[in-house]
Amino acid sequence: MSTTTAPEAALDDATLAGRARDGDVRAYEQLVLRYQGPMFRLAAKMLADRAEAEDVTQEVFLTAWRRIAQLQDDAAFAGWLYRMTTNRCLNVLRSRKVPADVDPDSVAEPRTESRPEHAVQISGQMRALTEALQLLTPQQRACWLLREVHERSYEEIAEIVGANTTAVRGRIARARAQLAEVMRPWR
Repeated sequence: MSTTTAPEAALDDATLAGRARDGDVRAYEQLVLRYQGPMFRLAAKMLADRAEAEDVTQEVFLTAWRRIAQLQDDAAFAGWLYRMTTNRCLNVLRSRKVPADVDPDSVAEPRTESRPEHAVQISGQMRALTEALQLLTPQQRACWLLREVHERSYEEIAEIVGANTTAVRGRIARARAQLAEVMRPWR
């Protein structure tokens, strides 16, 4: 068996997932490298807590490795990860006694222009958006983030959250309306 590094990164999800299911640790590592950023960002925005988001992301990838043999369709790997991440975040939110007030963006400073007043405005907008996201129901937040940030289709979101596409569209519409209202001062 030859060792491959760069070519593995160019392989599609289905090929890597199939190899990972056959026990190829390197193939699974490529999938982790490909999806750990998006899964962490989803968890961070859903939970508004960087430490919890890191824990959720780690748990999801450990669970995925343990259960990869259960994946019926190798091409569905990304949707499977999104579903596990979303469900784990919803479980964490259900188990909370007090809502988190931590801004996950406060740890990593976003790149800003050299004008300080612009940087302050952008920082304020991001803080307002993060706070506004926390006002949504967990289901609305999950659907909105999957659509607007992670660019998933309505059908993929429906499968991820276990709802039909009509319900997903409704959740996203309500989330958009609520966010537009909250963010009106920033327009």
